[in-house]
Amino acid sequence: MENRIRTLFSRKPQNLLSVYFTAGYPSLEDTVPIILELEKNGVDLIEVGMPFSDPLADGPTIQQSSEIAIRNGMTIPKLFEQLQDIRRHTQIPLVLMGYLNPVMQYGVERFCAKAKEVGIDGLILPDLPLADYVREYKELFEGQGLSKVFLVTPQTSEQRIREIDSHTQGFVYLVSSASVTGSTNGQAVANTDYFKRVRQMELRNPGLIGFGIHDSDTFGEACRHASGAIIGSAFIKALAEQGNLQQNIQLFIRSIRK
Repeated sequence: MENRIRTLFSRKPQNLLSVYFTAGYPSLEDTVPIILELEKNGVDLIEVGMPFSDPLADGPTIQQSSEIAIRNGMTIPKLFEQLQDIRRHTQIPLVLMGYLNPVMQYGVERFCAKAKEVGIDGLILPDLPLADYVREYKELFEGQGLSKVFLVTPQTSEQRIREIDSHTQGFVYLVSSASVTGSTNGQAVANTDYFKRVRQMELRNPGLIGFGIHDSDTFGEACRHASGAIIGSAFIKALAEQGNLQQNIQLFIRSIRK
């Protein structure tokens, strides 16, 4: 079974740009147009956020986008409906990111089957503990070809990081020193000892740095320590700007890649 995430990293092991956005934001039907426009502008991997009313790890920007998306009518069934034909238009790796509660409400087996059907490559569920995943869900996820991406932080022990690495087939999400998404206090890539420590572990899976990456400087710095970086809150702010959605996306990605 093809793994688009692994294929991507083998083809382009450095300077990867992954972008997160909340499905159904700014408008309900913007999900697919945003995906296609991001690919057109050279983004390598896309994380599609499943809005949730109580997002633990998200800062105010993503929280607000979730609230608006929910008000717009975004749900998991609606998202799958929007993504039904996405693989006719793009082969860019797509990861769904969200929280366990809505997935359980939908039904985990049904969710995984549907995710595979529409062409999803991986899942990020920050509140799904590793032990629970291994015990209850790993066989199901892998059976549907879904890479489970885990987050590690500067506080995560080497033993834990190695355990996480052994149970995933995509990439390791290296949370910078920022506590929630959207922090732009200059600390996003300041914790070089942490990144160096992870790099020296020579993990099976590549790493992407996220939380606090917001401009070309922080993106470039992150790329010096890992295979690439993930941008979320800064992109969502760009989507909220006045003007044409396509133009806003184009200008933002150009500003990161310059």
